[in-house]
Amino acid sequence: MRRFNPVTLIFALRQPVTMLSRTARWLILAVVSAAPAAAQTIDDGSMMPKGTLIAGVFYSHDSWDQYWEGTLKRSNGNIGTLTTKSVTFVGGYSVTDRLALTASLPYIWTHASQGVLHDMSGVQDLALAAKFRLLSTGPSAHGELSAFVAGVAALPTSNYTPDFYPLSIGTAGRRAAGHLILDFESNSAWFANASASYMWCSNVRLNRSSYYTNGQLYLTNQVVMPNVVDYTLSAGVARGHWRVPISLVQQRTLGGGDIRRQDMPFVSNRMDFVKLDGGVMYALPKNVSISLGAGRVLTGRNVGQSTTFTSGLVYALHL
Repeated sequence: MRRFNPVTLIFALRQPVTMLSRTARWLILAVVSAAPAAAQTIDDGSMMPKGTLIAGVFYSHDSWDQYWEGTLKRSNGNIGTLTTKSVTFVGGYSVTDRLALTASLPYIWTHASQGVLHDMSGVQDLALAAKFRLLSTGPSAHGELSAFVAGVAALPTSNYTPDFYPLSIGTAGRRAAGHLILDFESNSAWFANASASYMWCSNVRLNRSSYYTNGQLYLTNQVVMPNVVDYTLSAGVARGHWRVPISLVQQRTLGGGDIRRQDMPFVSNRMDFVKLDGGVMYALPKNVSISLGAGRVLTGRNVGQSTTFTSGLVYALHL
């Protein structure tokens, strides 16, 4: 899957920084090459207090044994179960109470349980993000409504190949995305959030002089990548040190062809999906937060029907 998150990041801890050890309760789950499972991400409605530094590490395990070849759902004896694991390191700093900066870098492993396709692994893409609170209604009789904008840019940090899907660890292309987020935090225990993003993708270079996709032969090593949009609706309960979100994510690829019958996926294929995510986040003493999450692809096109499990650990420090 091509969703940009990949890897985004830490905008947590709404309470005053002097109370971090008692009130830090939220955490990000970083899921590489998948929608964020129960994630405190760039699409959420939180903002770190000024001067807060956060560092964290996150683990993700994603697997599928059935996938959509275009709209045809099938299994493949040459793949068996495709497993993708990742460890992502993240860091963030709140420049002001309205502006936060973050960075993330994942290491990824892929493995097919059957057939002769060899495993792949390596450092993937460095993602840099900035998030800005546009406006807020402030506390009211019912709660607080806020609007945010965010920007993310990512670029490969190693010389991995994008021409070996589904084992490739990424697209090996530069990307940039813009996000718009609306968030409502009630005075009781519940919250709701809606976000939309648009991702621009640069061309990808293959290590060959021609390729065939979408019914056409291209005599070049340059692949034009389609742009991507996604939408997320989230709701949940936040009480004390606990936060329990549930999210529905839809990704739509603006172009690209389907996987050819009995062929391998191609880097510019259309990759669409709808995914349901859920999780639990809890704040421990000493400004440490932990979280667990799970997600399941409900329907898709040229993607695996994957199940994703995530876990993470974050430490916050006021400078």
